[in-house]
Amino acid sequence: MKVIVVGCGRMGAECALALARAGQKVTVVDHDRRTFARLGASFAGVTVAGVGFDRDVLLRAGVEHSDALAALTSGDNVNIVTARIARTVFRVPKVVARVYDPRRAEVYARLGLQTVSTTAWGASRVQQLLVHGELNVIRSIGAGGLSMVEQEVPNHWVGRDVGHVSVPGAISVTAILRREAVLLPARETIFQQGDLVVIAVLEHARGRLEQLLGLRQEGE
Repeated sequence: MKVIVVGCGRMGAECALALARAGQKVTVVDHDRRTFARLGASFAGVTVAGVGFDRDVLLRAGVEHSDALAALTSGDNVNIVTARIARTVFRVPKVVARVYDPRRAEVYARLGLQTVSTTAWGASRVQQLLVHGELNVIRSIGAGGLSMVEQEVPNHWVGRDVGHVSVPGAISVTAILRREAVLLPARETIFQQGDLVVIAVLEHARGRLEQLLGLRQEGE
């Protein structure tokens, strides 16, 4: 896959390096060529100096033949303009823009632009750690509205089926890791000692999940 990363700050550089390590063909664009030093001498991709929303710069970066573009500069306006040009002018199939102001994310979503709000995600993650620190959250989705939790099965779950700990529309056991095998459980799947479970839980049901796991008493 051919990917353009616009913005070579900390986030852009880390994203570009991760994509390159995964075998993607990466081109990094930044108006300040000094930022390319963050990529290191071993970076196998291409760098292009210039403003990300400049069409000539994007053409030099190969936007016409790209499969994806990530606009990750430190400016919301730059990211959105770059993303819209990539999407509407050059028809890049996958476009993601970083936004700092979470209030803008809803507006851009209506324009068909995928956004990542590091501010909203960060605030949600801090809240999770402060209030629900005992849950091992491995991923947050939708600015923290949905969390994927990984926990070892407590003793009082052993011998019970998945249906006993599922709450329709709020808590769902999505996977069980058992002796190096991964299971996609049905409601009648029985928990065994040593199982590691991955649970999808909505924010409003996290307290209930803690009660089910025995991390919190009823009424707390």
